Order: sequence, then C-alpha cells, then structure tokens
Amino acid sequence: MQSHLSFCQASEKEVERAIKQAIEEDFGAAGDITSRAIIDSSTTIKAEILVKIPGIIAGLIIAEKTFKFLDPDIVFVHLANDGDFVEENTKIAEITGNAHAILGGERTALNFLQHLSGIATEVSKYVEKIKHYGVELLDTRKTTPGLRCLEKYATRVGGAVNHRFGLYDQFLIKDNHIKIIGDIGEAVRRAKAYCPNAKVEVEAETLDEVAAALNAGADIILLDNMDIGLLKKSVELIGNKAIKEASGGISLYNIAAVAATGVDRISVGAITQSAKPLDISLEVVETRNKM
Repeated sequence: MQSHLSFCQASEKEVERAIKQAIEEDFGAAGDITSRAIIDSSTTIKAEILVKIPGIIAGLIIAEKTFKFLDPDIVFVHLANDGDFVEENTKIAEITGNAHAILGGERTALNFLQHLSGIATEVSKYVEKIKHYGVELLDTRKTTPGLRCLEKYATRVGGAVNHRFGLYDQFLIKDNHIKIIGDIGEAVRRAKAYCPNAKVEVEAETLDEVAAALNAGADIILLDNMDIGLLKKSVELIGNKAIKEASGGISLYNIAAVAATGVDRISVGAITQSAKPLDISLEVVETRNKM
C-alpha cells in the first residue's frame, strides 16, 4: 500500500472536503434509510471490491478514506496499489466492519474509485501512443468542479504530468487576454513584472503569434489547434528558445502524429473530460451478527 500519496498542492484537506461533500449529498438529513430499516446496527460484514474490466487503478486510498469517514474502525485491506494494471475480475480490496458504514459508503467510494481509475486508464492509452517520442502528456484545467486535485492525481497515476493547478500558479496568456490588451509583447512584459519567478506561457494559433511570443520572451508557447504542417513550422521557428506545447483537437487517433512534429509536450483535456469510468463493484461475502 502506498502510505503517503500526494494528491494536490492544496493538501489532503481538499480530499477530505470532497469526501465529506459527497457523503452529505448521498445521506441528506435522514441517512441511509434502507440499511437502517432492515439491518441491525450491530451487524458486521466482509465485502470485496472487484474490477470487472482491465484497467489502471487509481483512488483506492480515497475509497478507504470514504469508508473510514463513516466509521474509523472499518478495516480496509489493499490487495492492489494505485498505478497497478489489473485484469478483469480482479479483487483489489477487502473491507470488514459495520454493515451500515460499508453499505452507506459503497456508492460514494465506488464513484470516486471508478471515476479516477477511468481517468488513469484513459491517460495510460495516450501515454502508450507517444512513449517513443520523448514527449510529456499534460492534463488541463478541464476538470469536474470540486474534484480537480483528485482528477489531477489520477492523471499522474496514469502517467501524465500536471499542468498548472489553477489560475494562481502559472501565467497562461490566452487569445481572450490578447484581444483585450491588444499586444502579445505587452502582455508578457506585464506578466513578468507582476511575478518574475512564474513561468509565462502564451497561446499562439499562427506563425506570426509564435514569433511575437518568442520575441517577447515567453517561457512556453502553446501551439493551439494547429494542423500538422503548421505545428512543424512552429517547432522549427521556436527551436530551443522556448518550451513547445501542442494542444487543441488532440485525440488517441492523432496524438502520435502530433508528438512526431518535435513538440516537447502535449496537453489534452479529454483525459479528464471524456474518460469512461472503470467498471468496479462491491460484493458482500460474509455476514456476522445477522438479525
């Protein structure tokens, strides 16, 4: 088991907040009325978490924290680690404890585990496509509100590198910023004056914009929605003067061709926006103190 997982820059408080909010959403004011009505509160059970289809596991510790949020005495045994690839019908955890707590946390824990494992699995497919090109795969800010640190954790588990976590930790001068200020050079100058130690990235859609970003001293140039021909020309123009990042319209079908242009990194929103949850279930295998 990985004992100390770095979820995000905002610390584990963000993880705890996400779990608390999800449990409160599911329980409402009355709690799990089904379990309360038909199962004695002293009943204990043993359950297993099973992965139904092949994939990369991410979020096991989130599942554990979810159950222990409801009952700290729950015993959660990890039979796999985040980052492991598992085949179909693999048992990845055993849970023993109070039936109300396990059944009450079941859906929330699985929601986290399925979603994060789905992201990690999708990321791994993209990473596989570009592994021979020496190019980094980056995530984006296209995340589920309230779950960014967890989703960005899942992308790392799958083999990606985190882009900025928010608006606060790196400059990214985009087309709308440029439309307002009217000049890429002035935008970069103001950014560097505002925070000299922060990286400045500039979005460019044309060769002229690439040249302007270069002349302004941008650290990273985001080559946005460019076709392969334009990407190659932009890469040649930039050389080693700035980090070259491709983004926009990139999928599993074309990412290898994009990587082959010579960019340094590729950012893809689909790895968090469009990842399909991994099929994972919880099955009760033993009941004790049954009433």
